[in-house]
Amino acid sequence: MRIVSWNVNGIRSVHTKGLFDPMIEALKPDILCLQETKANEDQSEIDLPDYEEYWNSAQKKGYSGTAIFTKEKPLSVVLDFPETIVKQFKLQDGYGDLNTEGRIIAMEFERFYMVDVYTPNSKGDLSRLPMRHEHWDPAFLAYCKELEKHKPIIFCGDLNVAHTEDDLANPKENEGEHGFTFEEREGVDKMIKSGFVDTFRTFKQGKGFYTWWSPWRTARERNIGWRLDYFFVSKDIVSRVTSAKIHAEILGSDHCPVSIDIDL
Repeated sequence: MRIVSWNVNGIRSVHTKGLFDPMIEALKPDILCLQETKANEDQSEIDLPDYEEYWNSAQKKGYSGTAIFTKEKPLSVVLDFPETIVKQFKLQDGYGDLNTEGRIIAMEFERFYMVDVYTPNSKGDLSRLPMRHEHWDPAFLAYCKELEKHKPIIFCGDLNVAHTEDDLANPKENEGEHGFTFEEREGVDKMIKSGFVDTFRTFKQGKGFYTWWSPWRTARERNIGWRLDYFFVSKDIVSRVTSAKIHAEILGSDHCPVSIDIDL
């Protein structure tokens, strides 16, 4: 099984550029998880007859959003955090209610749960960092651990953080900036400590592997980027992951797709 994750930064934009279908042809995903769709399902002209489509769009038009396209129909689908998580972690701030921003889709399959996530950006002035660090990251981890009580978890998406100094080209210059603060990185540390495994790092170590590039100053051409997009799996199934890749050659967004092949 191949699972692909891609922050498309506007699914209508990628489709208009003629770059969505070529990605499908190149990667042939069994499950495709998208983030930052910025559209409702009825606004998309994507037509993939081999896939079931599930969308979670933000209440705010043209903002955020996730979607999953899957060849196998899931046993169940849950959009957003369940009410128990919302009550426990209080997910509202001055920007609004995070649970109305279309950031999570969880699917149950026979052997695993699949979770697609678009983690909120802490903002350039770090004004959303307290919400992310104290509420969102703990809420997401608690939700995944609750699902994991029943079946192994695969979660993927744009986590909006470079975890280590190897995950961005210029760590010293960006220390403390949004996407590379201690608090954001600690969120990933806690995921790993709780037993989830960063699949890409089981295959590749070191610098130079990035999934997002600034649109300015030919950053992508020079590979001056950040690794913000991840696949994590429960440690019980990490041995079943046969590859984890970054597809930097695929264009259409400021992010590139990432994928895993897994034998379940």
